[in-house]
Amino acid sequence: MTRLDVRDIPPVDRHPTIHDAFDDLEPGETLTIVNDHEPKPLFYEFQAEVETFDADSYEVERVAPDEFVAQFPKTEA
Repeated sequence: MTRLDVRDIPPVDRHPTIHDAFDDLEPGETLTIVNDHEPKPLFYEFQAEVETFDADSYEVERVAPDEFVAQFPKTEA
């Protein structure tokens, strides 16, 4: 599992950084994102643009008011 805390990354660089990290995953692995807000726009972007994103297995948990932990799983096939 790869964990990426994007809270200290400038907002303009967050999505490209996340996409690069996701691309580096092996099939069946999951990218865990720690963000300061619920990453719904990112979820929709992945759902629309990333064929290997397993949207059905996506999960997000609010851990604190400014901490959301989201699971972006990569399909095995």
